[in-house]
Amino acid sequence: MKADAIVFIHGGQHDARCWDPTLLALRELSSTPLLAVNLPGRNGEPGNLSSLTIAECVHSVLKQIREARLQGKLMLVGHSMAGISMPALAAELTEANLHSMVFISCCIPKEGYSVVESLDPPMAPIAKFAAKYLKTFPPLPKAFASWVFGNGMTRQQKQFLATTLCRETTTITREKVSRINMPQCPRHWILLERDRAISPSRQREFINNLGGVSSIESVDGCHDIMIAEPKLLAERLTRISKT
Repeated sequence: MKADAIVFIHGGQHDARCWDPTLLALRELSSTPLLAVNLPGRNGEPGNLSSLTIAECVHSVLKQIREARLQGKLMLVGHSMAGISMPALAAELTEANLHSMVFISCCIPKEGYSVVESLDPPMAPIAKFAAKYLKTFPPLPKAFASWVFGNGMTRQQKQFLATTLCRETTTITREKVSRINMPQCPRHWILLERDRAISPSRQREFINNLGGVSSIESVDGCHDIMIAEPKLLAERLTRISKT
């Protein structure tokens, strides 16, 4: 059954613009409606980063889906820290409205744990420091962001990456997550083999935390694959959307 529309949810320190290269590539392959959302407090979407909750993220995404008038079976695509909000979003949408969920190198804490309890270096000490001392924290320095998110990118891609970086909340990184109500729709994982933010071994642990997936697609790419290899990612997503 083909997906009727695809919704993209960005990760931490990013906003919807990070999906632009992949959306462009997807539009060359398919006429399926596409929506890249901004989580609250970024790129004009209302929200208070200093007190943001996962529930508020879900409410915002549902509002943007309604405003876009997307109908039918939705395919949800999440990247990195979207792993804590996408299951809750799926629970609100319910199985009847879902085609599938695609996790791109997502952070999936154990049931009842938080993001800050689940990361490895180099992101773990940064996240723990920010969660302990700050309500929000600024974008990562460009050089470090290029190293941890964009290894292997061209100079132009790294410059574009820098434009998508934004201030991040610490409240949802401390929030305990639950997937008890996550519906049983098909789940797919895109495993990034050169990811420096979430290592391949940690990604496999996160797959186990999720309870398994229907398929795993290994890609020789960095954390921000949607910028580094948009055509490759678009091809993989198109294939999933048609199953």
